[in-house]
Amino acid sequence: MSQLFDRHHALLSEALGAMKTREFWTPFPEVPSGRFYGETARQDGEAAFKALIGKPFEIADHPQETSVGKEDSPWGLPLDLTYPAATPKTLIEASEKAFVAWSETSVETRVGVLLETLVRLNRMSFLIGYATVHTTGQAFPMAFQAGGPHAQDRGLEAVAAAYGEMTATARDAIWTKPQGKQAPLVLEKHWQIVPRGIALTIGCNTFPTWNGYPGLFASLATGNTVIVKPHPMAILPLAITVKVLREVLAEENLPADTILLAADEPDIPVTKELVTAPEVRIIDYTGSSAFGSWIRANAGEAFVFAEETGVNSVVVTGTDSFRAMCANLAFSVSLYSGQMCTSPQNIYVPKDGIGTDEGHKSFDEVIEGLSAAIDELLADPKQASGVCGTIVNPASLARLEEARAAGRVLRDSTQTGTGRSATPLIVAVTEDDQTHRQECFGPVVFAIPSASAEDAIAQASGIAKEKGAITAALYATDPALIAQAGKAFARAGVNLSVNLTGNIYVNQSAAFSDFHVTGANPAGNASLTDAAFVAPRFRRVMIRWQQTA
Repeated sequence: MSQLFDRHHALLSEALGAMKTREFWTPFPEVPSGRFYGETARQDGEAAFKALIGKPFEIADHPQETSVGKEDSPWGLPLDLTYPAATPKTLIEASEKAFVAWSETSVETRVGVLLETLVRLNRMSFLIGYATVHTTGQAFPMAFQAGGPHAQDRGLEAVAAAYGEMTATARDAIWTKPQGKQAPLVLEKHWQIVPRGIALTIGCNTFPTWNGYPGLFASLATGNTVIVKPHPMAILPLAITVKVLREVLAEENLPADTILLAADEPDIPVTKELVTAPEVRIIDYTGSSAFGSWIRANAGEAFVFAEETGVNSVVVTGTDSFRAMCANLAFSVSLYSGQMCTSPQNIYVPKDGIGTDEGHKSFDEVIEGLSAAIDELLADPKQASGVCGTIVNPASLARLEEARAAGRVLRDSTQTGTGRSATPLIVAVTEDDQTHRQECFGPVVFAIPSASAEDAIAQASGIAKEKGAITAALYATDPALIAQAGKAFARAGVNLSVNLTGNIYVNQSAAFSDFHVTGANPAGNASLTDAAFVAPRFRRVMIRWQQTA
């Protein structure tokens, strides 16, 4: 048994238990407090980040033919980072060579290495948090949580799910078949876990570790080697991850090239060459549907696990807590300037208004209540910056301008005053408008008047089924309407949140409990992290012997 596996066995057992009960559990504290991470952890993490700026990022013994790096902090901090780079051919050859040893390493050894890595990454959460701030544009509180502990939760969940699948059946068996008066037929059987081959993790600009860790750790746990291709503007968080993984592998006398970094620059991309390489057998991708479609068309025999674009909706048919509803939605649409795959975009409200605890509210009054709640939330510039963060891609600002012309502006977007920023724009559009039927990634909210509550549910669930959606929210006081919505959104393959108020938001997805993305609509074909996410990454191959007397 692996020493690292023994060291972290309790952690693995608790993770497996939490995945079964789906109750709240995390081993990695989400609060950036010295009480959990040490009194000087934040200062040490910031100092470690600053020490990286303006220098080559060193990864020991990593294949290198050149250096690349064009990351640009949306907060305006010059990074001037470069990373070791090699051609896809060189990386694939190195990965194939490492595959021989890694694929034959025991399940327990592989899992032990990955658990040790996650524990070390957790200790580095402040460094990773600052790296996430300056590559994604998130404010520090979100960057720390999503880049650090929450991503580590998802990585651990993937390792546990993979371990559970690989050990779900016996590895050895004595198979005895009676043959009447003759001696029984006896076979000794052994099943070996055989991974598919090289896995490619294609990172995104907004949540490089949170979206990248599940596939990365699931592939490694099941014996595949991994090439990590970060988004060229968000390399650092995944580069740190690759470096730590390679350090643990080297300490255990395992090939460090089991994990490799494929860094590139926007004008010299390598993703397509890696995707089309026949040696790549697994691809994990988060990004636009346009490039996702290209990957599926050109990935050959590789299994593709994809999370893509979608249109998330909120249906407001009534509420017994109008102010709390508006405050909850205000935070949901403002958080990280709508640059989350779970952010609400469309808000459907019956054109004749809704009933509330404050009396009847017209369509305009509902949206005015939301606008006022956003204004209150973002009134203080420092808080506004902390909630909204910055705009990671300037193209989002161009989309905002296009959206402004789509209908009647009910709340205009403004800057927070820090970095490349924008607060939510709310535009009222008609049902026939086509702008709201596509994902408008960024701080844009479309308000759509509907003929009735039932029509609002039909529209929102219909667009989820057609275009894809990862989240949906409903505010209603009629139990029959809630039941109707539950069925409609389930048929559309989208998770539904009902009557959220207080400190829980439709944007949030909790590891070990929530299945992030259902895989049942065009927003994604994979779910983090169900059995279908890990099981296709390996196969069981049998060898058997007949026992003779």
